[in-house]
Amino acid sequence: MRKRSLITVAFTIVALFLLFIFISFNAHLLKAPLLNSVTVVPEDDDQPQFSLLIGILTRADNYDRRHFLRMVYGIQPSPAARIDVKFVFCNLTKPEQRLLVALEILRFDDVIILNCTENMNGGKTYTYFSSLPGILRLRRRYDYVMKADDDVFIRLAPLALSLRPLPRRDLYYGFVIPCSSTNPFVEYMSGMGFVLSWDLVEWISESDIPGNDRFGPEDKLVGRWLNIGKKAKNRFSDKPGMYDYPGTNGRCSHELIPETVAVHRLKRWDQWSVVLRFFNVTKQLLL
Repeated sequence: MRKRSLITVAFTIVALFLLFIFISFNAHLLKAPLLNSVTVVPEDDDQPQFSLLIGILTRADNYDRRHFLRMVYGIQPSPAARIDVKFVFCNLTKPEQRLLVALEILRFDDVIILNCTENMNGGKTYTYFSSLPGILRLRRRYDYVMKADDDVFIRLAPLALSLRPLPRRDLYYGFVIPCSSTNPFVEYMSGMGFVLSWDLVEWISESDIPGNDRFGPEDKLVGRWLNIGKKAKNRFSDKPGMYDYPGTNGRCSHELIPETVAVHRLKRWDQWSVVLRFFNVTKQLLL
């Protein structure tokens, strides 16, 4: 028994001695920050501050373009806003559309089918905006709604940062036409992509002014509706951040710049490639 007690005491002394050596050797680590272990605490500015619906007006048959755009927008973070991207087109007219679009909806749930016939200047933009309050009645409303073309590359984070300080009501934001102007009140915003606050979307759905003036150059009509109705007192033209691809549209075009919000008229895959490489979209994965 005495021998066992001596062994226990000796073991305890050795353990305490080793602990003392370990603490002394590592004391400098306890005084310095652990650079290998970083905890990022989100600040208020990192939380979504508003919501935006981007409706990309396209056609049902443009399957490849939709799948490509899903990838382009799906990898873009936007801490300043909650952004939903939806693809918008008119009624389906072919059996294969009903099958393939149904698969898209089941997989991605990012398609809005309007009650209209595909057209260039026959009221699709009106149908889009006027239908949204009813479509979203049982879901969620947004602070802003954007109408965009499917040949435009939108950088979601710069767009959100551009919208963040702006009013949430009576807002009309985009790229003002004519191209040479910087006055957002001069005419109307280009169809490449413009934003309306939710109250203006509701007004379009309820007012007879747009309801009786649906046919014609659709983006120009939107500006006319707002002018006649004395709406959109808060107008902002984001130049030079929004523009057409270099060399495609005269004074509406300029070279790619780091401050870009949107680049329009990307009709070919090589143009998309140039733009995505310029903004280093796939920088996380070097192949």
